[in-house]
Amino acid sequence: MPARPMSSRSRARKRSRVRSRAKKKDPIFVDGHRPRPMYVDYKDVELLKKMINRQGRIVGRRKSGCTAVSQHAVTAAVKRARYMALLPYVGD
Repeated sequence: MPARPMSSRSRARKRSRVRSRAKKKDPIFVDGHRPRPMYVDYKDVELLKKMINRQGRIVGRRKSGCTAVSQHAVTAAVKRARYMALLPYVGD
């Protein structure tokens, strides 16, 4: 059976699938500026709750959109808040 030539419609559909991904904004930045030195307050429970999932695990960089430096600061703050009993070690 001979191969069927592609119509112009199917070519256009293939091209439209390729899209550039929008870069996520770092949620730790304050008013668009990175705090120096990078520090995340362990008492800011509202921010830290956004950085953990329902099971109580720290959300990874790919999902949260953090830079490496801010992710390290978030991790330290979450662990400190857990130790101080501001956040649970496990979720619901």
